[in-house]
Amino acid sequence: MQLKIMPKKKHLSAGGVPLILFLCQMISALDVPLDPKLLHDLVQPPTITQQSPKDYIIDPRENIVIQCEAKGKPPPSFSWTRNGTHFDIDKDPLVTMKPGSGTLVINIMSEGKAETYEGVYQCTARNERGAAVSNNIVVRPSRSPLWTKERLEPIVLQNGQSLVLPCRPPIGLPPAIIFWMDNSFQRLPQSERVSQGLNGDLYFSNVLPEDTREDYICYARFNHTQTIQQKQPISLKVISVDELNDTIAANLSDTEFYGAKSSKERPPTFLTPEGNESHKEELRGNVLSLECIAEGLPTPIIYWIKEDGMLPANRTFYRNFKKTLQITHVSEADSGNYQCIAKNALGAVHHTISVTVKAAPYWIVAPQNLVLSPGENGTLICRANGNPKPRISWLTNGVPIEIALDDPSRKIDGDTIIFSNVQESSSAVYQCNASNKYGYLLANAFVNVLAEPPRILTSANTLYQVIANRPALLDCAFFGSPMPTIEWFKGTKGSALHEDIYVLHDNGTLEIPVAQKDSTGTYTCVARNKLGMAKNEVHLEIKDPTRIIKQPEYAVVQRGSKVSFECRVKHDHTLIPTIMWLKDNGELPNDERFSTDKDHLVVSDVKDDDGGTYTCTANTTLDSASASAVLRVVDVPNPPFDLELTNQLDKSVQLTWTPGDDNNSPITKFIIEYEDAMHDAGLWRHQAEVSGTQTTAQLKLSPYVNYSFRVMAENSIGRSMPSEASEQYLTKAAEPDQNPMAVEGLGTEPDNLVITWKPLNGFQSNGPGLQYKVSWRQKDGDDEWTSVVVANVSKYIVSGTPTFVPYLIKVQALNDVGFAPEPAAVMGHSGEDLPMVAPGNVRVSVVNSTLAEVHWDPVPPKSVRGHLQGYRIYYWKTQSSSKRNRRHIEKKILTFQGTKTHGMLPGLQPYSHYALNVRVVNGKGEGPASTDRGFHTPEGVPSAPSSLKIVNPTLDSLTLEWDPPSHPNGILTEYILQYQPINSTHELGPLVDLKIPANKTRWTLKNLNFSTRYKFYFYAQTSVGPGSQITEEAITTVDEGKKAGIPPPDVGAGKAMASRQVDIATQGWFIGLMCAVALLILILLIVCFIRRNKGGKYPVKEKEDAHADPEIQPMKEDDGTFGEYRSFESDAEDHKPLKKGSRTPSDRTVKKEDSDDSLVDYGEGVNGQFNEDGSFIGQYSGKKEKEPAEGNESSEAPSPVNAMNSFV
Repeated sequence: MQLKIMPKKKHLSAGGVPLILFLCQMISALDVPLDPKLLHDLVQPPTITQQSPKDYIIDPRENIVIQCEAKGKPPPSFSWTRNGTHFDIDKDPLVTMKPGSGTLVINIMSEGKAETYEGVYQCTARNERGAAVSNNIVVRPSRSPLWTKERLEPIVLQNGQSLVLPCRPPIGLPPAIIFWMDNSFQRLPQSERVSQGLNGDLYFSNVLPEDTREDYICYARFNHTQTIQQKQPISLKVISVDELNDTIAANLSDTEFYGAKSSKERPPTFLTPEGNESHKEELRGNVLSLECIAEGLPTPIIYWIKEDGMLPANRTFYRNFKKTLQITHVSEADSGNYQCIAKNALGAVHHTISVTVKAAPYWIVAPQNLVLSPGENGTLICRANGNPKPRISWLTNGVPIEIALDDPSRKIDGDTIIFSNVQESSSAVYQCNASNKYGYLLANAFVNVLAEPPRILTSANTLYQVIANRPALLDCAFFGSPMPTIEWFKGTKGSALHEDIYVLHDNGTLEIPVAQKDSTGTYTCVARNKLGMAKNEVHLEIKDPTRIIKQPEYAVVQRGSKVSFECRVKHDHTLIPTIMWLKDNGELPNDERFSTDKDHLVVSDVKDDDGGTYTCTANTTLDSASASAVLRVVDVPNPPFDLELTNQLDKSVQLTWTPGDDNNSPITKFIIEYEDAMHDAGLWRHQAEVSGTQTTAQLKLSPYVNYSFRVMAENSIGRSMPSEASEQYLTKAAEPDQNPMAVEGLGTEPDNLVITWKPLNGFQSNGPGLQYKVSWRQKDGDDEWTSVVVANVSKYIVSGTPTFVPYLIKVQALNDVGFAPEPAAVMGHSGEDLPMVAPGNVRVSVVNSTLAEVHWDPVPPKSVRGHLQGYRIYYWKTQSSSKRNRRHIEKKILTFQGTKTHGMLPGLQPYSHYALNVRVVNGKGEGPASTDRGFHTPEGVPSAPSSLKIVNPTLDSLTLEWDPPSHPNGILTEYILQYQPINSTHELGPLVDLKIPANKTRWTLKNLNFSTRYKFYFYAQTSVGPGSQITEEAITTVDEGKKAGIPPPDVGAGKAMASRQVDIATQGWFIGLMCAVALLILILLIVCFIRRNKGGKYPVKEKEDAHADPEIQPMKEDDGTFGEYRSFESDAEDHKPLKKGSRTPSDRTVKKEDSDDSLVDYGEGVNGQFNEDGSFIGQYSGKKEKEPAEGNESSEAPSPVNAMNSFV
């Protein structure tokens, strides 16, 4: 509709100047800044700021308030029209106008009725510059009428029939909201079968017995008055066919409230809308609601489509169980045909709704206020659209422009008013009205012509602080009419700033695109027009930017641990930053686990919810900087759950599970374990592994196992707890699919065969009644297999077998279901017996004084009567070639593995008679010995003298006493004595050699220097060479004359001066020394006695400082210790203790023997072994026979001459 102000209209003809040419000459309009002080000083036409809605529904129980507020300079006055004529409020005592406002207050609370003041109201605000008008405000009181009284008959229907319960609410203002309830004010349940239509009626696609009730009540709620009106209750009874036949026919004739169709199943038909087609019209911007409700049995389902198009995805909604289609914010593009389809099992029905979208007027360009200076040009544009297209009309100061006073500065061109060369008298308020049949738009826009000198609105000496390298914007808000020109200057004597470096905006703002430190200073803004000039100074400071120099870093932590984020900030020293931490762009949780200091955020006892993005923000008054880091909280996965067994077969089953939460670390694999409740309850074993993307596994099963399964998940952090166990699954029994392992046949007696094996466990048995079938026969015969079935054991003994005969053996598993596959035969032997024959043709070759080589012929294989383990040599010393050095018999043993027929005997005593014999060895023991063979070892070098002591020292002589070597190893030819003096600095003097006959055991050295220490080196010698040495030191006695001050004689004179000897036996130091020596000898005797009683084996290193011969190869016995010497000797040997009282230097050494029979040539120390050629590979030990030994043991000492070493 069109807003009408005056009943008559005039059309203004267009001028002769073409519109396009005139627009090219226009100057842009002047904006008036919204500065309160400026607005207070400037005149301005009225502007409506607030008004009541166009359709204004009031509550009749309250006073009527019709709003109208406006602004202007001078303040406007207000007037009203009602129904197109002047409304004189002074004549109505109930009507008042608020002071300083145009708002009307109609006091109907005390007296009067709201209906009296119904009508169309319009407000006008006027001052000397023009008049603005409001919309037409249609005032109507709200109404909530009651239902008309009516008599509602009970409804009786057959089960399955359709029904419509009408509501027909009274027409209220605004329209009521409809809903159905019962007497208890409980909403009636609705569904696809029962629903409320847009008109408020209640529709039943088909009725059921449970629909029977007497209180179907329709309620109408009028929100404006906050009242609810109620319709009379409707009674409904649903009966069967038999009951229907007994109902009074009169009750069935009234079909006003219900349908009377058959209760049989039927295809759908529409209850609303009727027919196959209908039409719907809606206004642009509203909500389009289309409804289709169908009846049928079974209940139909509704579908919606748009012909030749798609339903708009974001604006389409389905309501009322898809019986209502709603499209929001409709536009002309939503026009078209919409089709609803009702379908059930018996058929379908269609209905087409033709939709047309119309439009009330809406703005394309609304007119805007114009502020012009005298002589300027401008335009007002008013463009609107609608369907149908709206008509545009202009008013000036509330009067149609056609009948308004003529103004030569304006011209009308349809929706545009063109102003040229305006004067102050051109000021006015213009109204644009765009209207069609569906509504109207009304807009006020004023033209205000002003003549004002320049004014600068920005405060003087404003300080601007800007971050370096950012734009700086210096304001110069100004006003003037005509439009002032703006110039900027820097400093007191600077020239005008130009746009090559700076940007000058139309609103007076100076922009420095990239402010630097040298941009700091004072800037002056100057505004000029023809009426005057104004200027203003502002100041600019450039600050360093705020930067985060240490950003928080991405973190992955395990649940329950601690994490720290660091955030270090650098900023301008004049700015104080505020550091704030955010989590996911929100505040940190209020939790004591979160703690912050200057540079850090620490989260303790991290939980799953703590994961997210943490942002450090540094804020100053000018800028801010932020940096973020993501915290990912990880942990081992949660256990899988919902284990299920499917596809259960005899030897396989499918296990399915649901993974637990991976706790932010992807699951890499699942581990499946099983428990055998029948055989190993409580013991879980590994079954299978699958990738972390699988939740199903096909598992292979063994027979006769009561399975339970559990699953564990694993990720990069670790393994989850096991899941709950699955249900148990017992597989069927089957014959064993494997036989026992480690089958062996070994005899323990000469006439038996012991068959052993590793039994199957319960899991491998595959069924109950596990037994074993043991079979055997001789390998080299044609005998049949002998078999026996035994219980679940691991051994069976076959008696009465020949001695050491090879057998073929089989052990087969069986149970109550059947036999395992045929096993492969393994070879064993019956029991061994002692060998029957001794080796023959034993030969001995002496290599050197300590080494001999033995050869023998092998025995016949059959005579071995067992597994040949080697040959064993017994050898012993019978008598020494030197009668005075005889020793008791000591038998030793060397064993050589396999079929070896020669070997080396190391460690022999030089110059001795030996005897030996050879025996063959099998697993049972040794055979008979061969005939003894004797041999003789040549001379060797002797051992060191058994003892050396110095007695009877005098001023110039020392007497040496010694015992011969305990092992002369030949005939001694002589003794060699070497000695040399030692001075006070422990330096050695010249060495003196002296040969002593072999039959001597005492020797006196004369012509020695008095009070001098001597070192002695003493060893024996045979025809082969010198033996090991023994050393000692002694001191000649002190000269009395020296004590009296007489100078001592020259040491090198060779002859000592005679002086009175001192008896040292009476000296205290000598008596103490002797007591200490006696105590030491007693201790050594005890130690030696203990060692000699230990007996048994002793290492070679303790007997001889030599190595084995490389030609000897002992073999290992059952315990892995073959290659040892064993001696048969007395249980203990009487070793005499070392004699004390002699002094041995701490750096003494013994040189190895230079002969070829040193054990160095046959291995490494006492643990050296023989190679295949018979070299020594182990230790030897001996058993000793009782017989006193000759000679004494003594320690050996170094000598500056070559000393020789021999075997003991």
